[in-house]
Amino acid sequence: MNARHAALALGLGAAIALSACTSSATPKPTAANAATTTTVPAPAGSCTDTSTNPVASFAPNTTNLVPGSVFPAGSTMARIQQRGHLIAGVSADTLLFGFRNPFTGGLEGFDIDMVRTIAKEIFGHANKISYKVLTYAQRIPALQSGAVDIVADVMTINCLRWEAIDFSSEYLQAGQRVLVSTASRAKGISDLNGKRVCAAEGSTNIDKLKSYPKVRTVPVPDISDCMVLFQQGSVDAVTGDDTVLAGFVAQDPYAKVVGAAFTIEPYGLGIKQHNTDFVQYVNAIIERMRVDGTWAAMYRKWLKPAGAVPKPPAAIYGRRP
Repeated sequence: MNARHAALALGLGAAIALSACTSSATPKPTAANAATTTTVPAPAGSCTDTSTNPVASFAPNTTNLVPGSVFPAGSTMARIQQRGHLIAGVSADTLLFGFRNPFTGGLEGFDIDMVRTIAKEIFGHANKISYKVLTYAQRIPALQSGAVDIVADVMTINCLRWEAIDFSSEYLQAGQRVLVSTASRAKGISDLNGKRVCAAEGSTNIDKLKSYPKVRTVPVPDISDCMVLFQQGSVDAVTGDDTVLAGFVAQDPYAKVVGAAFTIEPYGLGIKQHNTDFVQYVNAIIERMRVDGTWAAMYRKWLKPAGAVPKPPAAIYGRRP
């Protein structure tokens, strides 16, 4: 568990209270956090070639980076603008990332603010979004069919997914861990042989469990279903990204997250394959968020750390259409 994840877990209780009583406006910090931008060579097509960095995305295009711009005819952004709203695939039960405010019924969280920022750039107004709540397994099919323009749902960038969809540059990093009862003596995934471990279908987490054949994998449609089974005593543990599991711990005093992270999960915004112009546009927005303080303010708002806000993940570019 690195320092950032430790800070996240320590600050979650305060962040939950904050999320229930603050508006969706994001305050600007007095000092911006500079981010490193790296360009690496990347072959066209998928990233199955070992020379390709999986998180390498398409270089940003800042030509139209003015809220409410008139976009080139036929561009993805022009089509979205003409429709009148951005269609975003999100979660409604991932605390602090995409969840329903119990008082207002509205969707809130770090991922929700990501798509709100994009909508504001396209339309000049952050509320011009139509949300589609998706399970993990529905995310890629929804992009491929064109049912959504973008997916913002703690989605890990990896080579296999690049073969089906495109990704923005990395905007947050997590790692897979396990959640168990406070009474459990397990110290990590290696102590769960023979135990029932729940994971969401369509996630990288359930894929990783194949590396632990002695674990009794319990697949469910969504990660929140795992928590229901855990609280019912139907499973012994839940595996998922530490960012997500920390939210569960904040809601359940009888749960704890144990062990070091045994994967690296770089999060990206999913976009339909071949909509490269939109990926480049989104990357330009994220790049600006890294350096003007917007990303830091969102982190402070939703993932409130005990100490200093970390720098956002460095952008890596170089992928070719």
